Amino acid sequence: MEGEESASAYPEAYKIHYEKSWLHRHCSSLLQRDRQAQKAGQLFSGLLAMNVVFLGSAFLSSMIFNRVTITLGDVRIFLCILKVLSLCWVMYYLLGTTRKPHAVLYRDIHAGPVWVQVSLVMFGAFSLLLNVFHIGYIISHIQCKSYLEILFPCIDILFLTLQTYLLWHHSKDCIQVQHNLTRCGLMLTVATNLLLWLLAVTNDSIHKEVDSRTQNRQQRFAGNETILCVCPNTTACEIFQRGYILLYPFNTEYCLICCTMLYVMWKNVGRRISHQHAPHVEPKFKLRGVIFGPLLGTAAVIIGICVFVIYQVQATGSAANRGVFLMYYSYYVVLLPMMTVGALVGTIIHSLEARELDTLKNPTRSLDVILLMGAALGQIGMSYFSIVAIVATNPRDLLNSLILAYSVILIIQHITQNIFIIEGIHRQPWMANIDAAEAKEQESHGDCDPKKDYPLEIRQEIRRLSQAYIQTYNDLNWKRKALKEISFFLILCNIILWIMPTFGAHPVFENGLEKSFYGYSTWFAIVNFGLPLGVFYRMHSVGGLLEVYMSA
Repeated sequence: MEGEESASAYPEAYKIHYEKSWLHRHCSSLLQRDRQAQKAGQLFSGLLAMNVVFLGSAFLSSMIFNRVTITLGDVRIFLCILKVLSLCWVMYYLLGTTRKPHAVLYRDIHAGPVWVQVSLVMFGAFSLLLNVFHIGYIISHIQCKSYLEILFPCIDILFLTLQTYLLWHHSKDCIQVQHNLTRCGLMLTVATNLLLWLLAVTNDSIHKEVDSRTQNRQQRFAGNETILCVCPNTTACEIFQRGYILLYPFNTEYCLICCTMLYVMWKNVGRRISHQHAPHVEPKFKLRGVIFGPLLGTAAVIIGICVFVIYQVQATGSAANRGVFLMYYSYYVVLLPMMTVGALVGTIIHSLEARELDTLKNPTRSLDVILLMGAALGQIGMSYFSIVAIVATNPRDLLNSLILAYSVILIIQHITQNIFIIEGIHRQPWMANIDAAEAKEQESHGDCDPKKDYPLEIRQEIRRLSQAYIQTYNDLNWKRKALKEISFFLILCNIILWIMPTFGAHPVFENGLEKSFYGYSTWFAIVNFGLPLGVFYRMHSVGGLLEVYMSA
């Protein structure tokens, strides 16, 4: 009887509950349809990029293995078509899509950090300078080159300029209109940059092959035939040629940076960001209280520059000196263990500190982890090939022993540094925890709603816990300082380890050990696959370590 009376007394409660359930089911179906449409758009645009990359890879492979049918000029024409299509979409995005009502309602604060944008502009400027040198080199050899070849670097300059502008101003966009068109345009541009990177690696290997086998001034032309072309102005030709070859690594880095930023934009298409999860305080880069890390890192950079200059002078001469290889590998054998120990100590400190893990969805951070793990495979793979070659030949030789130690330590250093960076970027910034404690402290002092008058005992307990929370983080100052010292030291070490191979120090090919064991062509292919990834890994590690430094 009591149940019947209660049911009859509150008839509206069941009706309201039914209406909520229907609304919930209706909204859930709409959300499900939205997710299905988003997944379908991502799948279609991903398939478009995959087919473009496969077609371009087929062109590049045909140019390498069948140099008569497919020429370098054919590959460049294909890439120019992709650049023009990408330029059309970029201009439409800038002039049309972003100007539509409610086009950009959200912006991803994690996408396109400052160090990425600075790297984008720096490598983009070097890539533009590369094309200027290319145009000058073509003009200086115009008697044996076609006027049509000047068109390729001109289109590349336009493509670089508009793409850099797009990524500088719109890398944080979470576009809410024209989802499918935007996804396809982004994936087409990603595929274009990836193929440009593959061509840059292939073209760079051709230049190195010519410099390694012959020291004359023979050049490769559109027909992939080695032709002796005499330049009327020898000095100008030498400047253009050396500048062209020197700036090539920067072009490869630029293409990889653009691929990563465009991929993050692609993941953010149609994404809605909740503002309540946005961080209140953004970490800033400060050098206050950091002493030993900058000192040790600066010493490593200065010594590394000296080693690099001596190596470039002696190893690139007519007869490479054995002592310069001993000096080069000795520098690495001393520096890499210090970096390994620093990364291990930093990982232990991460496990001891009380900072919470940042579990919010972050496409940029997920991509950073993938790139760190993937780019490390280049140097790790080359190291394993070197270990097999040394153990199978003569591991007791002094130079071979140094190379063996270098290869083993390099593998360990990559693994430990990856663990340290991944642990660091998944931690919440220390200032966020302090802000939470200060908010609790203010609330305990009566800054909250006057209507919520808590008893005196509860307010005293909240104040005590808040003060203990802040005091705990103040007591952990030595841990934060140690993390900053380690991060800064690793930043400078990765910078010098990026500079040395980028500007032409390649002892893995020039020492002759692995080349004689695996054969010229096989080892050359291994080096030209692993070396660009290794260079990219060092540059990307600097960005990750900067985030670890600022969050500490």
